[in-house]
Amino acid sequence: MNYFESTPHAATDYLQEKKQRIELFANDHEFRELSKKWRAMALERKYMNNFSWLGRPMIQLPMDCIAMQELIWNLKPDLIIETGVAHGGSVILSASMLQLLGHGEVIGIDIDIRAHNRKAIEDHPFGNRVKLIEGSSVDPDIIKRVKKIADGKNKILVFLDSNHTHEHVLSELRAYGPLVSIDSYVVVFDTFVEDLSDEFKWTDRPWGKGNNPRTAVWEWLKQNENFESDRSIEDKLLITSAPDGFLRRIN
Repeated sequence: MNYFESTPHAATDYLQEKKQRIELFANDHEFRELSKKWRAMALERKYMNNFSWLGRPMIQLPMDCIAMQELIWNLKPDLIIETGVAHGGSVILSASMLQLLGHGEVIGIDIDIRAHNRKAIEDHPFGNRVKLIEGSSVDPDIIKRVKKIADGKNKILVFLDSNHTHEHVLSELRAYGPLVSIDSYVVVFDTFVEDLSDEFKWTDRPWGKGNNPRTAVWEWLKQNENFESDRSIEDKLLITSAPDGFLRRIN
């Protein structure tokens, strides 16, 4: 396998070259296993807690941030729905991209939006594009409020990153998946929990192997022919918290 092999034509199209390289990554088992090992070590060391987006802490792998901005730029959504707010880095990432695009808003849903985080988000230069909703993302009243905001929006993108138990994520997929527009995505984060070694134990979380976002994705896809897992994004990133979690609506 040679990633630097030259082609007969010096002016090889960049996009085609990138596509071919990503396809090679799909079957590069050594590289993929190394990436999985690195990701597990990063989790143990809380590596993903080191970063921020425009001043707001963001508990996310930097590679996934790159994927998020690529999706937003390419899709140009009218509405982004995010579950899980924490310190607000993710909703500010989405809001900043929408500001660059010149349109759109973000809904951030969390069961506990602390007062200092709410103030920091709302006072942020791009906070005007964010609507914060406190409550469970699977509460029928919250879902109803979100659907009302989503009504009439042409392009909707969804990021799920709250409670990571199987049943919670499955309920979120059932609630918000139908709002996603064709060719847009629902991205389910932390599906990599299923890949952790049997020795890894969560001490302060109710999820783990067999009970996590990835098992919810697998079950939901079996019941839903409108979506497929876009593994080309995962193949490009290699280090991602969302293997099998980039779900593109096809119908």
